[in-house]
Amino acid sequence: MVVALPGRPQLRVVRTQHVGQSVVRCSAQRKHQVTARAVEAPVRGQEVEEPTDQPAANAVRTNLDVKDPAAFTKDIIEREKKYVLQTYVRPDIVFTHAEGIRMWDAHGKEYLDFAAGIAVNSVGHSHPRWLAAVNDQAAVLTHTSNLFHTEAGVNLAEKLVNKCSFADKAFFTNSGTEANEAAIKFARKYARVKAGIDPYDASATAPSEIVCFSASFHGRTMGALALTYKEQYKTPFAPVMPGAKLATYQDLDSAAKVIKKGETCAVFVEPLQGEGGINTAHSEFLQGLRDLCDEAGALLVFDEVQCGLGRTGKLWAWEHFGVQPDMMTLAKPLAGGLPIGAVMVTQAIAEVMNVGDHGSTFAGNPLVCHAAEAVVDIITEEGFLEDVTRKGEKLRAGLEKALGSNPHVKQVRGLGLIVGVQLDVGASELCSKARDAGLIVITAGKGDVVRLVPPLVVSDEDIDKCCQILANVAKEVLV
Repeated sequence: MVVALPGRPQLRVVRTQHVGQSVVRCSAQRKHQVTARAVEAPVRGQEVEEPTDQPAANAVRTNLDVKDPAAFTKDIIEREKKYVLQTYVRPDIVFTHAEGIRMWDAHGKEYLDFAAGIAVNSVGHSHPRWLAAVNDQAAVLTHTSNLFHTEAGVNLAEKLVNKCSFADKAFFTNSGTEANEAAIKFARKYARVKAGIDPYDASATAPSEIVCFSASFHGRTMGALALTYKEQYKTPFAPVMPGAKLATYQDLDSAAKVIKKGETCAVFVEPLQGEGGINTAHSEFLQGLRDLCDEAGALLVFDEVQCGLGRTGKLWAWEHFGVQPDMMTLAKPLAGGLPIGAVMVTQAIAEVMNVGDHGSTFAGNPLVCHAAEAVVDIITEEGFLEDVTRKGEKLRAGLEKALGSNPHVKQVRGLGLIVGVQLDVGASELCSKARDAGLIVITAGKGDVVRLVPPLVVSDEDIDKCCQILANVAKEVLV
């Protein structure tokens, strides 16, 4: 089978005689040179030798034979403005390909990707084992809906439950926002059942309020949006879901005023706030929330959509604090760039959910779940998380050395490879100039934090390059 798209290399999927094996090859019909591994996917369960995460030393990357990069870029941007709803501000760059932690635009310019698709590409772009998993599954079964059993979804759920000490069941979604929406529903039904109320009695009332925190971000759909802090996200779409109560992050006294027995069904909190500015919770704060929830009979829900699955140097961010939730949502890094989310729940919560209480057409499909299996396997290999911790320390130390003496830099903070540089001015110009210099970093907080969330496979050498680029740019911008 040959897959051809305009302006792209042809990909030929070649089936072998062995079930579960396939290879992807870049067609020789193209005149340009593009690095494309011939990846042979192993039979599931078979041990394979670990390929390198870095491009070959002699690899040649080009701009995919774009004859007029400027015209190509202009055309893509103009057509996007014409046909795509404009809800994002994008730079005038069109990326054409990526590998490891590097991306290339239509002009052939190379960038170090320290944004990872907003903390998504945790094992880098087109990791060999991820690519093999996607290729393997795509060749046999991609989607059936949740009306039928499939192997990949069960395998992934089993892996996650076995690696998450508090959880007994997993529920799959297509994104972190959807995972939080599901968790809201689970919490509200759990409260009704626990109160002894018929959950299907529309006239009955039960605890339904959900506590959230300043600088929080849980998504942009109506329930998750109600729990998200920024009013500018909510006001144009008011009224959002009722019942959300706001408390101050890191302030137990503030939380105690709104967590009430008979009223509160759940508390949603990020152990480390990403969008909010790379703010790490104190252990005492999370333990205090655990105690307040237990006293009120409310569920404690950890949103680890951005900070989970190895990003902080531990598999789950809550492991740094020794406080276990009743539910946890995750998403961004789980499938290596394919859309997925999940809610991890205890048996007590699982038991109140019945057939038909929630669902999704696409969630948990075999293709995405098999890709996620590969990601989980990579991240949980011996020594991987320890290396994330080490590289995170190196990155923070490098940033302190490169930027710490600048009077506009107030703090370098984070855990593992989720790092923020707090400025006393807006961070957009610094991020823009860094991009011009070949480094992708993004903002967070109130737009005054430089957020660095590189692929977890980033090398020491690329960490040094990142710090040097930011040091050079800061001398120009932060004056």
